[in-house]
Amino acid sequence: MLANTVIKINEIFFSLQGESSRIGLPTVFIRLTGCPMRCNYCDTAYAFNGGENLTIHAILAKVASYKTQYITVTGGEPLAQRECLDLLTTLCDSSYEVSLETGGALTIKDVDPRVKIILDIKTPGSGEVKNYHWPNLNYLKAKDEIKLVITDHEDYIINLSKKYILLVEYYSSNPVGVRYRGNKDKLFKRDFAGEMIKKYNLNLIDYGFVYRFDKNPQDDLTWFLLKKKR
Repeated sequence: MLANTVIKINEIFFSLQGESSRIGLPTVFIRLTGCPMRCNYCDTAYAFNGGENLTIHAILAKVASYKTQYITVTGGEPLAQRECLDLLTTLCDSSYEVSLETGGALTIKDVDPRVKIILDIKTPGSGEVKNYHWPNLNYLKAKDEIKLVITDHEDYIINLSKKYILLVEYYSSNPVGVRYRGNKDKLFKRDFAGEMIKKYNLNLIDYGFVYRFDKNPQDDLTWFLLKKKR
């Protein structure tokens, strides 16, 4: 019986939902132990280990002590435990409004269709793009939602661009003191284009420059046309 299925639970607590379209709603959070990812910005690393083994029956008993219909199953990565699928189905059968927060490393194909999936799409700044299960995008339903954590301006540019990125580097005519690669108070030409090509696996399509002493004087600029590989 599903009620006797055992799952390792890190914590169960009651709070207000702070994300998604259900923000502000009183919600019981069921946090499962374990995660195959190690995102640079993870704020729940304590859920990688620990917790206690509970049957689904025991989990339902704890959930029932809170007077709300909203349940969020989260982690860690809840789908790292195969038994999570049984828990989701049982919660739906018990007439709860169930949402699943998943980092996207594992398939969501077999998740009960009654569950609202909150799918995290990993940006380059997470450090986990290589481990992301991109076919998950094909399994999203109309009611599901996606989440992106933008870590910096490069993350924003990469995600905003569909195919091409035009990077323009500006050079000031006045010396500027900067800190770069262990040096201090010196003027450096930082290779932003090279850094982005390497970091985000981009192709260099073309490049050129504009010079202030040209026939049509402008600021000193170097431009790079980059292309995403996927």
